[in-house]
Amino acid sequence: MPGENLSRDEARERAALLVVDGYDVSLDVRSAVGDGDFESGAPRTFRSVTTIRFRCAEPGATSFADLIAPSVTAVSLNGRDLDPSEVFDGSRIVLEDLAADNELVVDAQCAYSRTGEGMHRFVDPEDGEVYLYTQYEPADSRRVFANFEQPDLKAPFRFEVRAPEGWTVWSNGTGELTDGTWRFAETKPISTYITCVVAGPYHYVTDSYSRTFADGTTLRIPLGAMCRKGLAPYFDADDVFLVTKQGLDFFHDHFDYPYPFGKYDQAFVPEYNLGAMENPGMVTFREEFIFRGKVTRSSYEGRANVILHEMAHMWFGDLVTMEWWDDLWLKESFADFMGTFANVGATRFKDAWITFANRRKAWAYRADQLPSTHPITADIRDLQDAKLNFDGITYAKGASVLKQLVAYVGQDAFLEGARRYFKRHAYGNTRLGDLLSALEETSGRDMGVWARSWLQTAGVNSLTPQVLLDAEGRIDELAVVQEAAESHPELRPHRVAVGLYRRGSDGALERYARAEVDVDGPRTVVAELAGAEAPELVMVNDDDLTYCKTRFDETSLATLREHLGALTDPLARAQCWSALWNMTRDALLPAREFVDLVLRFAGRESDIGVLQMLHAWANSSLVNYVAPEWRQTGERLLAEGALRELRAAAPGSEQQLAWARFLASVASGPEDLGLLRGLLEGAEKVEGLDVDQELRWAFLEPLAAHGAADESVLAAELARDDTASGRRHQVRCLAARPSEAVKAQAWAQVVESDALSNALVEATISGFSQPSQRELLAPYAEKYFAAIERVWAGRSIQIGMVVVRGLFPALQQSRATLDATDAWLAAHEDAAPALRRLVLEARDDLARGLRGQACDAAAADASTAG
Repeated sequence: MPGENLSRDEARERAALLVVDGYDVSLDVRSAVGDGDFESGAPRTFRSVTTIRFRCAEPGATSFADLIAPSVTAVSLNGRDLDPSEVFDGSRIVLEDLAADNELVVDAQCAYSRTGEGMHRFVDPEDGEVYLYTQYEPADSRRVFANFEQPDLKAPFRFEVRAPEGWTVWSNGTGELTDGTWRFAETKPISTYITCVVAGPYHYVTDSYSRTFADGTTLRIPLGAMCRKGLAPYFDADDVFLVTKQGLDFFHDHFDYPYPFGKYDQAFVPEYNLGAMENPGMVTFREEFIFRGKVTRSSYEGRANVILHEMAHMWFGDLVTMEWWDDLWLKESFADFMGTFANVGATRFKDAWITFANRRKAWAYRADQLPSTHPITADIRDLQDAKLNFDGITYAKGASVLKQLVAYVGQDAFLEGARRYFKRHAYGNTRLGDLLSALEETSGRDMGVWARSWLQTAGVNSLTPQVLLDAEGRIDELAVVQEAAESHPELRPHRVAVGLYRRGSDGALERYARAEVDVDGPRTVVAELAGAEAPELVMVNDDDLTYCKTRFDETSLATLREHLGALTDPLARAQCWSALWNMTRDALLPAREFVDLVLRFAGRESDIGVLQMLHAWANSSLVNYVAPEWRQTGERLLAEGALRELRAAAPGSEQQLAWARFLASVASGPEDLGLLRGLLEGAEKVEGLDVDQELRWAFLEPLAAHGAADESVLAAELARDDTASGRRHQVRCLAARPSEAVKAQAWAQVVESDALSNALVEATISGFSQPSQRELLAPYAEKYFAAIERVWAGRSIQIGMVVVRGLFPALQQSRATLDATDAWLAAHEDAAPALRRLVLEARDDLARGLRGQACDAAAADASTAG
């Protein structure tokens, strides 16, 4: 739509002109149930009536309101009726001749969504019940009500909702049902993108939290948690409330600012595009955080991290909000850091920094080496840019840099700076300088230099130890060498700990010396470690204080090749695995060597989250980085190793479950597939392994992908599990079957039609792209490049992103695919920048894979020659 992609310049111009005093939003969603008159192809709609009160700094000026809707019934500005056909173009309402004080009333028919954007409508196949929820970030509230859709035009909101009889409705404020209408208390001034409505026959559980402060005042917060009725038997609301209360205590202790939004509801909703969203008083989560089967401790830790991440947003993002999406890091980086910080400080997950070092940073390292990398404070020209910048830079790199900042200024100064920031800017909007000035006050440090290095430049540095020994075998000099990529040559100041490790008499590889140092420039000598005994392993980012790629000297690398499993500290071990994976991706370590390390040492890994990450990396090595001629051998070795570890794991343990899932992901031979079939049918047993419904689907996908489970088998499984989750699993397995007709149907369903919901689009694409079916998928490379511009133009940005990323011919790993990608980019220089970015990122991953394969093949050739 013209004007749908709001630019930063337009937003700044409007913010300079307008001040918004309040919204009254009335929604009628009774049309969500029943067939109605919507089967003709017209979208199913609901009535939305919005009243906006706002001031204009320049009476007589012209501006616009935002609304994306199939139709507008009436528009009134200051009592003057406007012709909708003249003022509304499908995404904007033109507002001419504004007064100093204005009232705009818009009566519209808005469309329910099936893409997770705006007002999402879900029909539960299990019982036919309808569930609604809203999701807006960055700019989809305009799909539900007319507004000024930008974060710096905050205002109080009053919502009222007419819903089907028997439903409950929730919003940001407390609500009550009066005369058939749910009416909600006025909110504090908040941004449009964090308003929220959830409605339907949800299963709802309540609790409460109270806190008495030093001045004697007591804060009481009603707590609620909800999910679909079909998931109620699996809903462990007690654990959700436990983490919630621990988080509220932790943030009250550290932020010295009482939770400002009254109640605290948490809704676990179907077909959600994100992990969660920080709507004040009404946080929404993807319902996959309710576990239908047995999961590992890592899954519970991950859920706790997300609960705390969203809670941190109540202060970083909701109370104080960035002015424009350039400073998205002001909320996401802080929430990502605080999620782990609070997990370690307040909950049972005391090892969450290990997960952060191993899993979260891997996301950042990948994103920071793509051609689309950007500074943490990014240049966000428009809403499409903003949508794509919810990425590994803004979240995980930003959080990593904040961890470095805490080491740089000290935890007390950091938290005191945050406290001043909240009190100074409550209910307002900020830029980078507002936070930096508070931190300068509390730390006494010049934050400008730090910010220029860490927040305003892109790319990741590498730190490598250089060790010189004297005649007696002690350290004569230990230095840290810092390097940067040619494309992003900035060398940064790093506060790091350098750790020295040796094996003791019991064979354990342990730290015996440590020194903290400020690394600055290309080479920094660590004087404190001179004279120490010669190390077998040097860790230049011990305790994971900074954000960098860790490299090893030859002695350290040789030690890890033979004794990685002997490294007793779980954080150091996780960092070593991460460093070795980065070396594999950088074509510095042959991928088959990484696979060998996983086969030899992963079975000794005590941290279940690290183990599951190793499984994912081993799989990625096999799919992307090993030489093609070795792929079948590697697949066999990983399957044999997975089965060996599965049988060796303690019965009923989470390690056993992790190895079972890994076996399913690498199974391809007749014996492996036969075992999976036997486990499904009960003919085979692994002591202690409960093949629950979720594990059954995990076993069925490889069987389907290798032609060992046909449509009738999958239909029978759906009959066992005819639920929303079961249907998603079945759709994925159906698309995984090795048939030309199956692939053509899956392609048509995703590319040529918009009938599938967002969740089923993702499931179809996931099943379509099977690494074992490269030849079958080859014809779709050409079709992909012919279709993507049309898909991008015709679908919502969320679905466009899923299709463009998911269907890129990544499995066609050849120079020809690279050339075809380059040809498309050359011929489409005027394509939407966000679309080009997605294709450039996919191209970079493909080129990286080809470099890794060349490295792996060269190592094999050298080994053979030797």
